[in-house]
Amino acid sequence: MRRRSAVLCLVAAVGVPRLLLAQAGRQYRIAYLTGYSAEVDAPLFAAFKRGLSDLGYIEGRNIAIEARQAAGQPERLPALAAELVARKPDIYVVGGSAPAT
Repeated sequence: MRRRSAVLCLVAAVGVPRLLLAQAGRQYRIAYLTGYSAEVDAPLFAAFKRGLSDLGYIEGRNIAIEARQAAGQPERLPALAAELVARKPDIYVVGGSAPAT
């Protein structure tokens, strides 16, 4: 009987938060900034989206991603970052280059 209770608690602890998130129907906004061009960053961005998908976050369903690339021009980063901040995302992701970070 104890094993059954323990398994039930484990399933509830793992499943309930996902169920609550799914019921909430909220779409999280992610700001993604990189110093690379879209072409150079494409494999990294695709891996990022695959990782989110593996966790149950699907673009267009429960997340929206605002991506900006500086195309190898670090002087563009402050303006791009300001643009993303103005959109008030739930989380910021900076990848690919030290100047962007």
